[in-house]
Amino acid sequence: MDLKTASALHRLRLISLPEAISFPILLVCSLLKRTTSFDGVMVMGMVHGILFTLYVIFWLDAWNRTKWSAKTGVLYFVLAVLPFGGFYAERKIRRELDDAVIATRARKEGVVNA
Repeated sequence: MDLKTASALHRLRLISLPEAISFPILLVCSLLKRTTSFDGVMVMGMVHGILFTLYVIFWLDAWNRTKWSAKTGVLYFVLAVLPFGGFYAERKIRRELDDAVIATRARKEGVVNA
C-alpha cells in the first residue's frame, strides 16, 4: 500500500468516529426538542452535516485510491448512514491498515507467504 492510499484510509478512519458519535447525538437532540424546551438540533445538525460531508469526501478518495469493489465501497457509505455504523467502519479500516503494515514489514524482511 502506497503512502497516499494509507493516508486516504487514515483520514476516513479518523472521521468515522466523530461522525458516528454525532449522529446519535443529533437524534437525541431531535427527541429532546420535541419533548422539552431544549433545542440543540440546529447546532448539532450543522456539526453532523459537516462531519458527514467530510466522511463522504474522504470515502470517495479512499474508494478511488484503494480500488475497493463496489460492494465494499457501498458498505462503507451505508455504515455512515446507520447509527453507530461508523464505529464498525473505523474498526474495519484500522484492521485493513494494520494488515497493510504487517505485509509491508514482511516484504522488507523477505518473509514469503506460504
